[in-house]
Amino acid sequence: MPVHTPAAYGMYSHETPLNEVVRALNQAGFGNENICLMLAPTHPIATIVREASFLDEREASAVTAGLIGWLSEFGAVVIPTVGFFIRSQEFFQALVVAKDSALCGNSSNLAGLGFSPDDAQRYDSQLRKLGVMVYVSCPEKTKTTWAIELLRQTGAREAAMLERAAAMEAVA
Repeated sequence: MPVHTPAAYGMYSHETPLNEVVRALNQAGFGNENICLMLAPTHPIATIVREASFLDEREASAVTAGLIGWLSEFGAVVIPTVGFFIRSQEFFQALVVAKDSALCGNSSNLAGLGFSPDDAQRYDSQLRKLGVMVYVSCPEKTKTTWAIELLRQTGAREAAMLERAAAMEAVA
């Protein structure tokens, strides 16, 4: 059974420098293990991950290895139809164990994080258009408001709170 903690999430465009978003969250006390990145298959990072095995140049391979190393530091990174990295037990429970669906294909990823089925469909559509969702699990509910503010300050086109326990109970 996954742990149900409040979360903040923000939708970003492909052009958003994710390292700056993550740096702002880290400086505010949010650890990488509490961050889940969901990238559209059309995002530039998705392209690099997808093509990682095709690179021959030593320098390009080092850059790709660095990027994959950076991605693997997060609680989870999900790129539908491309792949995923999961480091956090909480995200593992939410994305893999709690769902009997394919991890990298559709809005079931968002439902696993606690979005209602309707919201999961809507955000999946937005994710494919905009490019990135940054999801921050907040063990303390009071930190959720601060995370939302940080997401807005770093350019989120939409930022809000998700109380996973309430969302999961509504689905059940």
